[in-house]
Amino acid sequence: MDKKQLAQDAIALVAPAIENLFNTGKRNLCHIVVMNPEYMPWEKDFDDAILLEYSFGNPSEWELDFVGMAKAKALQSWRHRVPNAQLQHTHPASLREDDLKFYGSYVYGDIVVSCSGLEQHFDVLISSWVAHAMEQLAIHDRETS
Repeated sequence: MDKKQLAQDAIALVAPAIENLFNTGKRNLCHIVVMNPEYMPWEKDFDDAILLEYSFGNPSEWELDFVGMAKAKALQSWRHRVPNAQLQHTHPASLREDDLKFYGSYVYGDIVVSCSGLEQHFDVLISSWVAHAMEQLAIHDRETS
């Protein structure tokens, strides 16, 4: 299965839940970054390893750089292979001086997803939904092919 299509399908699958979450969170926007699970940090530059970016809302209208924050969260998790909340809370010695101090990513196997725009805990929730949906859709594709 094409990995980019897999990520698009995963986001489409969980989009109703994300949109429903907007009724609970501070904002009705977010930016999602999905890293290509085929590439490890020593194999590709970060920007070249981004599989897909997706925004709910128009980034040009946002008061903060949620695109940049989502990328920074993804970079931390991709580099260390753990959710950046875990990195920040249990392994702070591994942080670099310019690392973002907010969390909002999820790692499931080799799938790394980050989100920025809502509260940190909701960014983690959205990231986990996308990561789990990708893996389960890949399993479904493998079993039905």
